[in-house]
Amino acid sequence: MNQNELVARIEELEREIGVLPPGSIAAKMVKGREYYYHRVTKNKKRTETYVDFDRVEELRVQIEKRKALEKELKKLQRALPAEKVEAGETSSHEFFTYTRIGRQLQGFASPVKKYRRRECYVKLHDYIFGEQQDRVFILYGLRRTGKTTMIRQILLEMTPEQREHAAFMQVKNGDTLSEINSDLKYLEKQGFRYLFIDEVTLMEDFIEGAALFSDIYACSGIRIVLSGTDSLGFIFTKDEQLYDRCILLHTTFIPYREFETVLGIRGIDEYIQYGGTMSMDGVHYNETSSFASKTSTDEYIDSAIARNIQHSLQYYQDGGHFRHLYEFFQKGELTSAINRVVEDMNHRFTKEVLTRTFVSGDLAISARNLLHDRTEPIDLLQNMDNASVTDIYRNLLDILNKEEQTVEIDDTHAWQIEEYLTLLDLVMKVDLLHLPDVSLREKITIISQPGLRYAQAKALVSSLLQDEKFSALSIVERGRILDRIFSEIKGRMMEDIVLLETSLTNPDKQVFQLQFAVGEFDMVVHDPATLTCRIYEIKYSREVVPGQYRHLVDQEKCAAAEHRFGTITGRYVIYRGEAAESEGVQYLNVEEYLKSLNQ
Repeated sequence: MNQNELVARIEELEREIGVLPPGSIAAKMVKGREYYYHRVTKNKKRTETYVDFDRVEELRVQIEKRKALEKELKKLQRALPAEKVEAGETSSHEFFTYTRIGRQLQGFASPVKKYRRRECYVKLHDYIFGEQQDRVFILYGLRRTGKTTMIRQILLEMTPEQREHAAFMQVKNGDTLSEINSDLKYLEKQGFRYLFIDEVTLMEDFIEGAALFSDIYACSGIRIVLSGTDSLGFIFTKDEQLYDRCILLHTTFIPYREFETVLGIRGIDEYIQYGGTMSMDGVHYNETSSFASKTSTDEYIDSAIARNIQHSLQYYQDGGHFRHLYEFFQKGELTSAINRVVEDMNHRFTKEVLTRTFVSGDLAISARNLLHDRTEPIDLLQNMDNASVTDIYRNLLDILNKEEQTVEIDDTHAWQIEEYLTLLDLVMKVDLLHLPDVSLREKITIISQPGLRYAQAKALVSSLLQDEKFSALSIVERGRILDRIFSEIKGRMMEDIVLLETSLTNPDKQVFQLQFAVGEFDMVVHDPATLTCRIYEIKYSREVVPGQYRHLVDQEKCAAAEHRFGTITGRYVIYRGEAAESEGVQYLNVEEYLKSLNQ
């Protein structure tokens, strides 16, 4: 393992260790009954927290995993070349954090030398190399969205002299603000002017004491970048401690344009299946994606979303912001509840797609197409027990392991969890309006990481289609049918992606879906300043078919839309084919359309 690989592995281990619990499990006998406690020693002070019996084994596995990783980490750290002490430094200081300085920074940064930069990188660049200001820079977002890569890219842009005065500090679970302050004082005394502190929210007292970074160090001319995956913790910190003394850069949402330009991967299908995270190498993105399988998706939801929300709520206002979720936290079920809400959002999304597929006639269309296939015709409806599949689906929609839950999730719990997910930019909403009933307003909930949604939907569909009658078909026939249904899911997801990205890049316009008594416009972009609107259909198709735009040329629907939203200045179909025109309707390629937004 060369030095670059060694540094990369050390960094990976530090991140894994940071989200795993420290300490040990202790058992006590009380009146003949055994009770379990999570024992942690910190600053020579031991604390014990009661652990419910059902969580003991899971906690034990996590603690053992942490110990194994810590053992590997120590071995690799000993293998690192000794760092030469720079002029003006002393070798007496022992860092509480794992701190990289000098030549270590070059080895740390060099693996990303050929990586393309995210569009938001310019904000970090301007902070580091622009005019001095008394604010800290907060770089936050869910795991694998490019935060550390951007810091490495900044280090590569520095001159050798600037890099000599830079340090990258890795905070680990259990570090305190007092310990970090000790390291910062030492670095300031040695003339360091650029400090990057990663996973800073792992400190239990970060939220309450974050003003230290702006009021003491940034005011002294040091440029400080705080980064981490605990997005909610940073949001709380801005409200409580930093106010206008910080610059926020959120990395969670990765639009299609960046997916293609940064990773070099083209195609809406790829974005639907894997979009939402940035890989470390770009080339083998699909194989290393967080959403390559249901298992990896569940792990990502748990480690990158649920645990971070719980961590922030636990240490914000001494746990006083749990609100209606406090009982979940007391019972050790908050992470599970967050997971279930995310999963339920995807279930509801999949249900809407499949209900439309099985009930409204789209399945009949698919069946007719398969029946009339020129090479391998198959009668789908005769090879599937529709009632059975519906029953299987209904059962799968129930939250799993319900009998093990001690706290039921009601609408208030779900709403509060969804509120936190919205703060993380994981969940976004687009308006759904109606005509002629203008008073009826709804919201379309969109998960901003499409790969996460697709992985769960795919797993659910694959499970529910294990109907006995369906299973009797050959593997080739089953594959053809599943491909048809997955096309429906991808079509709905493509519709949501276009709605979301159009909305985000047109803040001065109203972007919504418009439903009529019969039929709908998949997207309307209304400009209140000019009293005009553009109307769209979004189709997961490569073919130009007049039936695709029948609503766009429906005189009654168009008249009703113009009466409410102004003159229609354009009619469009967004699809996967090449740009074209038919009967005054413009066909736009979806990838080209998404790349053109905000340009």
